[in-house]
This record gives sequence, structure tokens and C-alpha cells, in this order.
Amino acid sequence: MPRDLKIPEQRHPEKARRPDQVQPKKPSWIRVKAPVGEGYRQTAKIMRDHKLVTVCEEAGCPNVGECWSQGHATMMIMGEVCTRACTFCNIATGKPPEALDVFEPGRVADAVAKLGLNHVVVTSVDRDDVADGGAEHFAQTIRAIRKRSPATTIEILTPDFIRCGPDALEVVVAARPDVFNHNLETVPGLYPEVRPGARYFHSLRLLQRVKEMDPSMFTKSGIMVGLGEDRQSVLQVMDDMRAADIDFLTIGQYLQPTPKHHRVDRFVTPDEFAGYERAAWGKGFLMVSATPLTRSSYHAGDDFARLRAERDKRLGLAIT
Repeated sequence: MPRDLKIPEQRHPEKARRPDQVQPKKPSWIRVKAPVGEGYRQTAKIMRDHKLVTVCEEAGCPNVGECWSQGHATMMIMGEVCTRACTFCNIATGKPPEALDVFEPGRVADAVAKLGLNHVVVTSVDRDDVADGGAEHFAQTIRAIRKRSPATTIEILTPDFIRCGPDALEVVVAARPDVFNHNLETVPGLYPEVRPGARYFHSLRLLQRVKEMDPSMFTKSGIMVGLGEDRQSVLQVMDDMRAADIDFLTIGQYLQPTPKHHRVDRFVTPDEFAGYERAAWGKGFLMVSATPLTRSSYHAGDDFARLRAERDKRLGLAIT
């Protein structure tokens, strides 16, 4: 079992951002093509026909054109309004105007089947207004996809369930997704500014508990860089994740959605991302994705296949 997490007495203070700091110019390596093409339009139509929300659109993902053109989309359940107000996120915040839609799990399952997905990612807004944080809704969605598309592997990206009892997490794990993802998002020193409604060590413990409940389940987490963190803090987050037995790490460049959101401190270079990737492999992660355009669900299906192959290889289960 993973060892208990220890809260250090002191953390490296993060670099403060000056109010008058000039927004850095977006470099060439961060630019992407506009979403076009028949595949993109077909994916969009399936989403509209099934009245589904995608994080690809709501969060302004830079990879939406590429992913949708290939028939990949990350489903966002439980509405379009989040009860948190993270300063990096472009999803609308406030009091959700409606209760959870009991028919949504079935519509998600139908869309997965029509898209013919080998791997699907299901995420959500935070719903602190719901007693279990939406845990049962996640479980129903997983079960509906399993029934409609039994060969599809399922990755979930959940809230932190910080205002719920321990039973909420157990409900989700019992539904047996293939990958349980919960993003730490940033280094602990930036939480008060970037992720004020969350707690760093609560999120770590959540992922550790998943492994304790089901050691065979893959766990995954990710952070953004370019928010004002330093390299040592990123390396410490990697160590914290490994202490929680997290299998898969993603690191991507933060992009400011609007002028009202947290400013980009700097654009991390591809060479620096490569350095982070090497460090993460050295710390024992089963899978690492660290590039400027990496996002939690970007190439998630291919990464899951490699993740499973790497696990089997380490366990001596690889077919020769």
C-alpha cells in the first residue's frame, strides 16, 4: 500500500506576480490550427443531437480541432455551471440553475456508441450543491457506457468531493472505471490564488484512497505550468504524486482564457517540458505526457493503451 502522505513543515514560496506584469507573447510552439473538417462537424453534430456538453468547448481546449476531427471528445456531465471559481478555468461559475439530469448517462452512452470510441473520457463541473457531489451520477454514467459499449475503456476526471463523506468516492470506484483521474492543477503554493476552493493534500489523499480501495485501477493526475511556479515545486509535486502511488502524470502549458483569468507568468519551452518528462520517468511513473499542448484527455486512448502495456511489462505479463 502507498505510505501515508506527510505534510511538510515548509514549502518553497512561489514567485509573486507583479500587477503590472506584461503578458508574454504567445510563442510559435503553442499555436494550433482552427477547428475545421468533416470529422469535426460530425462530432459536433452528435454532441448537439444528444444535448451533451463537452469540456473541449467549455474550457476552450486548444486541441479541439484535432480531437474532434478524429471523433474524440471529452464528455462533461452535470451541467455547464460550476460551483467553484478557479482562476484558471473558463467554465461558467455560480449556482447551477437545474438539478442533475437523470437521462444524461444514457445520452452519453448513446453518443459514445455512435462515435465508436475505443476509449472515452468523462469529466464534470464541480457540483457542491449536490449531497454526494455527483458521485452516483458518475457511477450511473460509467454503468450506462459499459452496457451500451462493453469494449470501450472508460476514463473519468472527477471533482475532489471535498464537501462529501467518504462514501462518495467509494460509489465511483465501485463502478470500476479503467482510469481514475483527478487533477492537482498546480503546485501547492499557488492554490490560494489559482484553486481557492480546493485543498492540495485533500486531492492527493483522494487519489491515494482510490488505490487503497482498488489497487488494480489506474490513477492519473495533471498540472499546468506557466502560472508562476518554479521547477523545484514541480519536482516536489511529482514526489507527492508518487507517494500517493499515482500512475500517470500530465503536464501542459497554462493558457489564459480571458483577461479576467489568472495571467500567464511565462511560456515554458519544449526543452523544459522534455526535462520534466525525463524527471517524471525517473521517479517511477508508468506513463508521462509533458508537452506545451498536453491536456488531461489529449490522446487519452493511446496513452491508456501504453499505460496498460507498461504495467503489464513491469508485472511480467507482456505477451512475447
